Amino acid sequence: MQLPFADRSAAGRELARKLREIEPMPDSIVLGLARGGVPVAFEVAADLHLELDVFVVRKLGVPGHPELAMGAIASGGVRVLNEDLIHDLGIPQAAIEQVATRESEELRRREADYRDGRPPADLQDCSVILVDDGLATGASMRSAVEAVRKLGATPVTVAVPVAAKEACGEFAHLVDAVVCAATPEPFFAVGPWYRDFSATSDREVRALLARAREEQFAPVLRDRR
Repeated sequence: MQLPFADRSAAGRELARKLREIEPMPDSIVLGLARGGVPVAFEVAADLHLELDVFVVRKLGVPGHPELAMGAIASGGVRVLNEDLIHDLGIPQAAIEQVATRESEELRRREADYRDGRPPADLQDCSVILVDDGLATGASMRSAVEAVRKLGATPVTVAVPVAAKEACGEFAHLVDAVVCAATPEPFFAVGPWYRDFSATSDREVRALLARAREEQFAPVLRDRR
């Protein structure tokens, strides 16, 4: 493996090679975290002949300190809250609902934009591979893991091309399998491990999902919609 990766597509192909070593279940669904995880997930799904979908996670930032997450909302109507943090900071319920309402509107916008009227995949008793372009703190991925668990997914695999070693290790007790293709040190951020880390657009997400449907990566496309 040669770092940095050329781009998210190249990283996805490398990640797929690592995933083959754990032999994921043949009826697994690959969920790319929007937006940057989708180009990576596209390559994984194509290589392993698995179904691809998008998973949207929106952080719920603490009022006045939006960089600090008090929870998250995700595809499928799931809300995850950090009750300890909310209690310690004395955040009132009304403030939580205000932030959640704003982020829910953005989540619905993205869902509608990406899915073109299709509902989210039914994850009950489904083997899921959650894919992002990397893990620094892992906060978004942790929210995604908790969300898919609440939606009934099992088993759950977390897969990323590059990660902080500590962040990758934290998931060992949260999911059934963790695949981090590279854990270089020192690790301060995901971006430096890509030559091209330009932002993934909504248009690109839509195009990749459409290609996956047209090319039918999975040997038999399941009726999840």
